[in-house]
Amino acid sequence: MDEQELLKEKFKSAVSSTVKAISGNFDLKIQFGGSQSSQENSLSLPEIGYLKKLQDFTNLRAFADSEALKIKYTDKKIYLENEPKGAMSKALYAIAEKIRCERIGANKLKGVKNNITQCYENKFKNKKVEEIKTESDVPITEAFELYLKSHFFNIKQNYATKKVLSYWKDLFDKNVKKKLKELDGCIKNQNEFSKLVTDIINDLDFEDPNTREKEEEKETSKENSSQTEKDSKENNAPQKDKNSDSDTSVLDNYLESFNENEDSNQKETDGEPILIKDSQKKIFKEKYKVFTNMYDEAKNAEDLEKDEEIIRLRRSLDQQLTHLQNLVAKLANKLQRQLLAKQNRSWEFDLEEGLLDPSKLSRVIIDPFHSLSYKMEKETKFKDTIVTLLIDNSGSMRGRPISVAAICADILSRTLERCSVKVEILGFTTKNWKGGKSREKWNLENKPINPGRLNDLRHIIYKSADKPWRQSKKNLGLMLKEGLLKENIDGEALLWAFKRISIRKEERKILMIISDGAPVDDSTLSVNSGDYLEKHLKQTVKWIEENSNIEILAIGIGHDVTRYYKKAIKITDVQELGDVMINQLTKLFSEKNKKTIH
Repeated sequence: MDEQELLKEKFKSAVSSTVKAISGNFDLKIQFGGSQSSQENSLSLPEIGYLKKLQDFTNLRAFADSEALKIKYTDKKIYLENEPKGAMSKALYAIAEKIRCERIGANKLKGVKNNITQCYENKFKNKKVEEIKTESDVPITEAFELYLKSHFFNIKQNYATKKVLSYWKDLFDKNVKKKLKELDGCIKNQNEFSKLVTDIINDLDFEDPNTREKEEEKETSKENSSQTEKDSKENNAPQKDKNSDSDTSVLDNYLESFNENEDSNQKETDGEPILIKDSQKKIFKEKYKVFTNMYDEAKNAEDLEKDEEIIRLRRSLDQQLTHLQNLVAKLANKLQRQLLAKQNRSWEFDLEEGLLDPSKLSRVIIDPFHSLSYKMEKETKFKDTIVTLLIDNSGSMRGRPISVAAICADILSRTLERCSVKVEILGFTTKNWKGGKSREKWNLENKPINPGRLNDLRHIIYKSADKPWRQSKKNLGLMLKEGLLKENIDGEALLWAFKRISIRKEERKILMIISDGAPVDDSTLSVNSGDYLEKHLKQTVKWIEENSNIEILAIGIGHDVTRYYKKAIKITDVQELGDVMINQLTKLFSEKNKKTIH
């Protein structure tokens, strides 16, 4: 082991010992760069192999300290009892609990306080303040964390932090500031603290107080019952059958919007979409609405930026690719061997006709009366396959996650192409923060209640299935473009990707989604229920999994996405992405029993 590796191991050992000491759990199993363990008494920390600067090591120590403090001071039962409903509210609640634990630890341990304070100051060192022009450029989660940290850790404000807070300060001063003293007073009482935080979040009006996830099935049953009654009475007509053309659902809305948007914005299309049968639409039990789709777009990556800029971004991606390429390439070769093995053709021998078998000619020489032997190649049983990679292009993926996702997509695309497997690479985000033109239109129309999705979608085609990798490789650099990554509305993106892959002629279809958490769009969630986008994603996934022959696999970066997808994997460190993507695809291709729809 060289000196550098020895130092890394010593650092790992020091961090592990610190975590165990802080958490008070000396039996805790700690791994660096590994997948999230299913065992309760374990903790995964980021890999240290790619830490370059001093602040990178400080950030890792702060993360480890924070995780250890949560283990020590968070009672999971109390946490879940007081947790609010809805993705946005849950995110704010988790931030508050994390800061509570960090504050307790900082009060007792000076080193912990220094690590956490320095880590948060590092976060804003390279903040491009000039890009913060409106409230829509600052997610509420980022501002909320800064607001609480500034209070509990007395972090000195600089120009960047002041500008970030400026757009949310009035709201927080009105609803949070007056309760900061109460939070101080119950910092060691998790139950009181959690209840107070939930009240604060409700006051911020980002949560529909009537939302109750546990009543979803009951509400669904009532909706179905009332819909049946409505159908039977409407226009004095008899009850409609399951295949009625007038049966409406969320899918109707989206199929219409996709038809309008795709053809006008794409240079290349794969043909007209196949509409899904009306009898299958019943899965969408809650009406999901789109306020307007007139500003949505689905574009090829090369249409979003000048060619020279895309080439520059690709060069930047290539520089990052160098130290990851060997690792991911090894895994890609494993997948390639698996695929080629399945495509290897076999031969049938000793036939009466076919190709002359030269290996049997010696028999004819020995015995001239022996008949000639022929062979014939068996037809391959390997299914014609297409893989679609759908990558979350939201702001929370900024930095390392989006770089690694782009690199893995690049290497995977090349590998599968060599094995005659078609690959399509898609991304999804929004054109603006805080609703864009859709919200402006909503404001002009006197803000009708429950408007549904309220932002301008941007769906990006980095590589279409029929375009060779060499012609599309430069496009993947666009994921590194500053300002491209904004909000994520996963349900509609999944429908879009599903629609594209469903019209393909390949026999086997695999859809892999890479995301870092729940769907979040501040504009939509501020005027609908807090779990509005989550519900739609769940409904969309459920329909695809139960009513199509498309195999879905989801990878959650730092977040558990099993509540949305049946086949899902969580990774705690983005460095694991290439390993997990390729191993999971290898596993899929190795499966003997394939999903079939009758």
